[in-house]
Amino acid sequence: MLSYIRVGSNDIPLSGRFYTAILTPLGYRKKEVPNGIEFAFPDLPGRSRGPAAVYVGKPYDGKEATVGNGSMTAFQAETHEMVRNLHAAGLQAGGSDEGAPGFRAEYSDRFYVGYLRDPLGNKVAIFCANPAEGTRGR
Repeated sequence: MLSYIRVGSNDIPLSGRFYTAILTPLGYRKKEVPNGIEFAFPDLPGRSRGPAAVYVGKPYDGKEATVGNGSMTAFQAETHEMVRNLHAAGLQAGGSDEGAPGFRAEYSDRFYVGYLRDPLGNKVAIFCANPAEGTRGR
């Protein structure tokens, strides 16, 4: 099980607004921590951290945070509408569009996805693969 991811930031308040906009509607709780911001689900019985936590902060080595070419973090939403709403919220919170929500020919018929870049340029996907939401062409 994935435990956590860490996203580098050179402007924690700006990155914090972006990740707050897309993660809190998914159920993450925001918490200020000494080196940045933690987004985590409430503790679940029998699991110390629940699903993957997301940490936003300056790199520990003291150097500037940079974008990882080929790196992407993906978050699952329950509905296509939620994908659209979170994509829009990410844009409003300082992110940039990397691909409007929709189906992609190269993915399965159920994979509905929108892509963003966070304020530093890290790529983020928000997707829905819920069968109840329908498929491409329907």
